Amino acid sequence: MLPDTDDLGEVLLDLAVPHEDVNDLVRMSRRVTDDPELRQFLERSVGELVRGMGEVGGPADRPDLDWDLDWASGALQRCFPVYVFVAALPYTRAYHRERGIPADVSRRTLADLGRNMAVHRRRHGRVGVQAPWWLVHHFRGELYQLGRLQFERARLGERSRAALAAAGLDMGPGAPCLNLHIPDFHGPLSPAAVDRSLALAREFFPLHFPGERYGTVTCHSWLLDPQLAQYLPEDSNIVRFQARFRVARKDGEPADTEPVQFVFGDPELPVESLPRRTAVERAVGDHLRAGGHWYIGHGWLPSDGSGENPPVR
Repeated sequence: MLPDTDDLGEVLLDLAVPHEDVNDLVRMSRRVTDDPELRQFLERSVGELVRGMGEVGGPADRPDLDWDLDWASGALQRCFPVYVFVAALPYTRAYHRERGIPADVSRRTLADLGRNMAVHRRRHGRVGVQAPWWLVHHFRGELYQLGRLQFERARLGERSRAALAAAGLDMGPGAPCLNLHIPDFHGPLSPAAVDRSLALAREFFPLHFPGERYGTVTCHSWLLDPQLAQYLPEDSNIVRFQARFRVARKDGEPADTEPVQFVFGDPELPVESLPRRTAVERAVGDHLRAGGHWYIGHGWLPSDGSGENPPVR
């Protein structure tokens, strides 16, 4: 199910796997293919991953996809999901072709595997996959990179649905929506880049998923915490990004490690020593050092981009 060692390196590069990790992954692949138990586990994992390809459903719906290898350790344990995704790649690409997904969109979407491994290396200084559950969405045809942003085919949660109903949108339970995500290692979140991504999404999903109607785009991110506007100028990319969204709901549970993780690369860094090199670094660190907390913001906007959205407050 895995490419042979002569081809595996090229496949990994196509998935944007960091160059310094490729040799180790090719070397370890021999153990996966030569060990009957590992090979059987790989086959079961791939079968579970691709079962119901394209159906919208989160990782919680796939209890048989178990990433824990209690009989393996070290780099192999951290990297086994890479082999699962590589072995599933022909199924994912076939689904993309069936849906008419452009080759460049497919390539950039699946390259999130490499981005995820780069995040792991930045945080831990060694090879590994930071959040394999997150990548399940990509390799099952649920999520697509369109320009600067990622859009996930999803269903509206009950709390968000109640907020939309209060705003006059008649959305039934579990109504389709697009979850918007902001990937790391992709340059600034400029208004022009966001405009382009939203325009691409408005064209992409009706064309490739004509049977699905998405009434809203939702976003759940620390970048929508309105407190950021107290520290950043009005014309900053983040504040202008916030201004696009209407509030869906507010969280009362602090999520202080979220901005530390995404801004500084490691959620466990001590607050007192966080750098102050940029406006965002100063905002995140100074707020925490002053005893404040950060929260996940929840926003929405019409999927057709119509209407004026008041700023997140």
